Amino acid sequence: MISKALSTAIFAAFLAGLAPALPAQAQTPIGVSYQPSLYWALPFHYATVKGWWKEVGLTPTFSTFPAGAPQIAASAAKSWDVGGTGSVPAVLGAVRFNILTIGITNDESKANAMLVRGDKFDAIKANPQLLKGQRLLLTTNSTVDYAARKCLAKFGLAQNDMQFVNLGQAQIITAVTSNNGDIAGVWAPNTYTLEDRANAKYLCSGADANAVVPGALVVRADFAKEHPGDVAKFLAIYLRGWSWAKANPTEARALALEFYKQGGLEVNERAMEQEFTLRPTFSLDEQQKIMSRAGGASTVDGWFGEIGKFLVDVGTVPANPVPKDYITDDFLKQVATDPKLRTFATEFDKK
Repeated sequence: MISKALSTAIFAAFLAGLAPALPAQAQTPIGVSYQPSLYWALPFHYATVKGWWKEVGLTPTFSTFPAGAPQIAASAAKSWDVGGTGSVPAVLGAVRFNILTIGITNDESKANAMLVRGDKFDAIKANPQLLKGQRLLLTTNSTVDYAARKCLAKFGLAQNDMQFVNLGQAQIITAVTSNNGDIAGVWAPNTYTLEDRANAKYLCSGADANAVVPGALVVRADFAKEHPGDVAKFLAIYLRGWSWAKANPTEARALALEFYKQGGLEVNERAMEQEFTLRPTFSLDEQQKIMSRAGGASTVDGWFGEIGKFLVDVGTVPANPVPKDYITDDFLKQVATDPKLRTFATEFDKK
């Protein structure tokens, strides 16, 4: 005699055999580049932890870089397809490597700043003219380079009034904490590290100097042409990341601390809270609004146009590229008009 349990199992298996199988989501490889332990890269981590890549049919291979300039240069070898980077390397990439900007990661105007060691801060804060002749440790061709030069202009100083010393961010932290540098240009979360280790204080951020410093979502133009659907899926994943983080702040911060640690940087909960507070992000609808050219040049066109001027002024590029030639909202529109992708990207948005 067949037991009741076995009979039930056989019946369940029979029904399962009759039910049509759901079609398996084809998995497409995609190379994703970013810089580790950075706030704007968090959606990539959230997507990996939550399994969102598989949900849209993408299998990512990650490439990480210490700064935007080497990241953009690596695109020439097609070592990555899509990613996030600073707006300065994004413009540089448009000029040299046919890189398109397809969205904004965050507004990091307050997170790119000039910091001064605690024992030197009060005097320089009271009289910024004391900056003349001093060394400024920063990473050139970066967002903090742009912000720092805007800060010097705010103080009434010329760019050649300080000695610019080009170092990686980790080298800058080492130099300042070992008393081999007093003034640094760094981006968060390195700003918090210098606050903790060298009692450094903010002298001026991009926001203080009225410089908007956006982060950029980018794609190689050839990949965008060949795989537009995959680029739209990538954008949907990224937008979903911030949507989910806003709806789940406690877990989002816990995963952020884990992500930073994986990248070799440990920050405390106070610093992480600053990250989420000081760096606005944009939903799908907000992205479309700031990138729309319905009334002429977009808000984003204006931001990047200023950054292009900076790159011309410092001699990095010969001419300021026209924003509409390398900034496109076509893939955001694909997400917005595809019912499944739109739902996926905006599921956690406040209604």
